[in-house]
Amino acid sequence: MNKKGIIAISPLIVFVCLYLVTSIIAGDFYKVPITVAFMFASVYAVVIGGGIPLAKRIDIFSRGAGTSNMMLMLWIFILAGAFANSAKTMGSIDATVALTLNMLPSSMILAGLFIAACFISLSIGTSVGTIVALTPIAAGVAESIGANVALLTAVIVGGSFFGDNLSFISDTTITATSTQGCKLSDKFRVNSFLAFPAAIIVLLLYTFMGSEMTGEHSGGEVNLLKVAPYIIVLVTAIFGMNVTAVLILGIALTGAIGIIDGSFDVFGWFKAMGDGIIGMGELIIITLLAAGMLELIKERGGIEFIINSLTRHVNSKRGAELCVAALVSVVNVCTANNTVAIITVGQLSKRIGDRFGVDNRKCASILDTMSCCVQGLIPYGAQVLMAAGLAEINPIGIIPYLYYPMTIGVITILAIFMRYPRRYS
Repeated sequence: MNKKGIIAISPLIVFVCLYLVTSIIAGDFYKVPITVAFMFASVYAVVIGGGIPLAKRIDIFSRGAGTSNMMLMLWIFILAGAFANSAKTMGSIDATVALTLNMLPSSMILAGLFIAACFISLSIGTSVGTIVALTPIAAGVAESIGANVALLTAVIVGGSFFGDNLSFISDTTITATSTQGCKLSDKFRVNSFLAFPAAIIVLLLYTFMGSEMTGEHSGGEVNLLKVAPYIIVLVTAIFGMNVTAVLILGIALTGAIGIIDGSFDVFGWFKAMGDGIIGMGELIIITLLAAGMLELIKERGGIEFIINSLTRHVNSKRGAELCVAALVSVVNVCTANNTVAIITVGQLSKRIGDRFGVDNRKCASILDTMSCCVQGLIPYGAQVLMAAGLAEINPIGIIPYLYYPMTIGVITILAIFMRYPRRYS
């Protein structure tokens, strides 16, 4: 069983060794393109037999890459690329950056962007929607004041996970509570003991870091008409409009405003959208390869092997909570999707929790916080890939600055060891 399990998860090991280890040895994360690393790992995943005929292996890989969730994600990537680049060509980013810098001094940029990302993600319940809306602005601000683009992008990604973790309409919240059999409000109450301290710590850190930032925007006056697409996208997203509908509305607005004010003609708008879609090509390829590879890992029993390995030595309430945290974290690494990870281990976590007397509200909170922590830190997760694509940087460059996912993970582990919050432990 051990040998079969290790073989099942070996494509993930190949990817990690080829990308992370090789990059660390080379001292440069740009030496090995992440698409190439995933290509080799995916080919390896298909090649290793495991008693499955080659034709069926290819079919399983294709099935994983072509699920409805994957297709929806790719559709969002395409629309996001078209919107982001048409808005950039039309001048929305420059106008929004000018407005942002007029409202906030350079010393408050980090803290201000983090609060905005937290609020928006809490309102709309999706980290991806928040990243799509705010990352181009953050990247534009970084260029204007000469700041680190990866740092400001990471601020948005971190804040987006705050809301994704806490929002009542977040799919991770709904999944975590439904699998553990508790109320959304109860899970929110427990979660707030973990998420708010993490957010406050990170906010103080950004305030301190921002105090050393200086720089002035060199652009002209604020053009509110060009800011309108971002404002309308944010408002409609906050009021719960579907993210695809939000992006289509944003694309239509950038086209109409750009044509009216002469930023481009119809063909210029088409070219801007086309360039934006092409710019998402690497992101789309990575998503497809990762999804297919992870489906093969799951088919061969890799996820089951991980779950069995982690639950073998559980014998206490604290151990059960640590096991739940480890389970959802490892499965999240394998699936690159925090909602799927919670669904995968949810029922097993419930059985473990019931057996050792873990409060189901805390169990749901651990599932959600740890999945968001891991999802925020893996370079091939949709959120980091999306942010990197929109900011036009390497996803690895964002990881060292993701202070909120790191902090929420540390606080969750400390809460398990220290039996915090006491009333739920």
